[in-house]
Amino acid sequence: MIDAIDRKICALLQDNARASSTEVAQAVSLSVSAANERIRRLSSSGAIRGWHASLSPDLFGASFCAFVLIDMDFDGEAEAVAELSARQEVQELHHVSGPHSYLMKLRLADTKALQSFLTEVVKPLPAVSRTETIIALDTAKETPAIALRGSADA
Repeated sequence: MIDAIDRKICALLQDNARASSTEVAQAVSLSVSAANERIRRLSSSGAIRGWHASLSPDLFGASFCAFVLIDMDFDGEAEAVAELSARQEVQELHHVSGPHSYLMKLRLADTKALQSFLTEVVKPLPAVSRTETIIALDTAKETPAIALRGSADA
């Protein structure tokens, strides 16, 4: 069970994964060993799924953001999802309700890279029957953070 202290620890680490054990312990009024034990428990339970660096897409040739709505046939869908999920260009792949099967978020270099990805990777998949692409002109907010109800910041 995740309690209020665990939520506060998660909120702090979500904001700054490099926070020291001492900083975490002080923020939640626990000893360093108690805070470390909670972090270990949160990690082993899957509440904390990993520790990642957030990179600037502009500095790594991936400043172009596009969203692709994909219509898929059931036959071959699992294979197509596995293939797309394995690609580094694919940041997100969601099975969605409505007229489309999936919503995919891509980070690429430019429109030429998008065209290549669609023609060489997506459209050859047997399950893919149709795509519709939306290009992001600007990004006002992009975060992997989730809202944590019950933490001091929520």
